[in-house]
Amino acid sequence: METKQLGNTGVNISAIALGGMPMSVSSRPEETQAIATIHRALDLGVTLIDTADSYCQDESDKHHNEKLIRKALQQYGDVSNVIVATKGGLMRPNGAWTRNGNPDHLRKTIRESFEALGGEKPIDVWQYHAPDPEYSIEASLAPAKEAVKEGLIRFVGVSNFSVEQIKRARDVVEIVSVQNQYNPWYRLPELDGVLKYCQREKLTFLPWSPLGGSRRVGSLKDIPEIAQLAQEKGVSIYSIVLAWLMAKSPCIVPIPGASKISSIADSVRAVDVKLSSEEVATIDRATSSLG
Repeated sequence: METKQLGNTGVNISAIALGGMPMSVSSRPEETQAIATIHRALDLGVTLIDTADSYCQDESDKHHNEKLIRKALQQYGDVSNVIVATKGGLMRPNGAWTRNGNPDHLRKTIRESFEALGGEKPIDVWQYHAPDPEYSIEASLAPAKEAVKEGLIRFVGVSNFSVEQIKRARDVVEIVSVQNQYNPWYRLPELDGVLKYCQREKLTFLPWSPLGGSRRVGSLKDIPEIAQLAQEKGVSIYSIVLAWLMAKSPCIVPIPGASKISSIADSVRAVDVKLSSEEVATIDRATSSLG
């Protein structure tokens, strides 16, 4: 598996990560299937797993995905090179998604994530899930800075942040990664300066929903240019999209979600798909009017 450096840390991560969300939300699989999926990802060389305290069904189920990942890692063997990146700052009241940047809440959920992930070593990467307009970025990230000093967190990232918000975050605590939405339907990171900023500052960019999410992933087959490239290269349309994202910048590490062994196995194949600049431009044109 090809590897990349996580931000400026000197720590290497796999060029493709595993997104844990589908294994814990309402349509989640049986636990045995989820654990088998995580184990297959590890077998294939995936060393970055992305999760969140809010990857669950509702508030009564909080931290489900973190606990699942801990169980899978405990059953696997040597996982010393595996990086688990979690997030905090979203709530799941009755299954909805709402923001909560209250520093007291974030202090509490950081400690709960630390325990859910095993409680024996710092959280590898803790990410502020989304800025809450009710609280300043400085106030919301203060608990993360405290947790780094306490040894509860090793590295800090942010999610759903603009360039200005990233800069403000970096004034509070060192930031290693940015996780924003990026896919054929949502190409804002190319336009709002975030991707360019991450590349220049050597921050890892983690595209969430890289295949468009459950609502849109099925529509990829309807984009002729992507379907044709997939046929020519003998891979799936999903591998083509992930390869396209990776070709956009060396700082990009996609985090496709998976709940089946076949899904993560297919995603990993994207690492070996090399697109020419002309092929990337073809996909750019084909997806420019989506949305």
